[in-house]
Amino acid sequence: MRNLIIILFSIVTLVSCNTKPSLQKYFVDNTESKDFVAIDLGSDIINTEKMSLTASDKEALKSFEKMNVLAFKKEESNKSNYDVEVQKVKTILKDTTSYNELMKFGSGNDGASIYFVGDDDHINEFVLFANKKENGFAVVRILGKDMNPMHIMKIIGLIQKSNINLDQLKPLQDIMK
Repeated sequence: MRNLIIILFSIVTLVSCNTKPSLQKYFVDNTESKDFVAIDLGSDIINTEKMSLTASDKEALKSFEKMNVLAFKKEESNKSNYDVEVQKVKTILKDTTSYNELMKFGSGNDGASIYFVGDDDHINEFVLFANKKENGFAVVRILGKDMNPMHIMKIIGLIQKSNINLDQLKPLQDIMK
């Protein structure tokens, strides 16, 4: 009986270990890297104190939990890593069992694409991957619960209207230059 329990425990442990790459693991692996800038923003980034919100604005805000940003700033010293890192992100996002492509724009070396995790009305994660060959790239994860594309549009609009603390985004401004 004891051997059976040990065998079952071993099987469960092996099956539960998922070695498939994910954006979450990619973020964790690169957060401390000197080539990357990582920023985590809570839902409190959207200052709605002085805004009048519609019912749909409130619903969108309720579904939004946080945003993670990971940006690779391309410099002379890390040019060789750039193509490797872009390919890693593209490989992760090509996993159609996890990520559904919503939209793609731009061309070749410069462009952006938007993906989501979940189904059309119950989205738990939106991913924006933007790439500019001469500057670098950024991956933005917008995490929430039961979001939909309209929620994301509302959240983006509210971020633009709100009085956000730009100091939180300063590391990204350096990359965009």
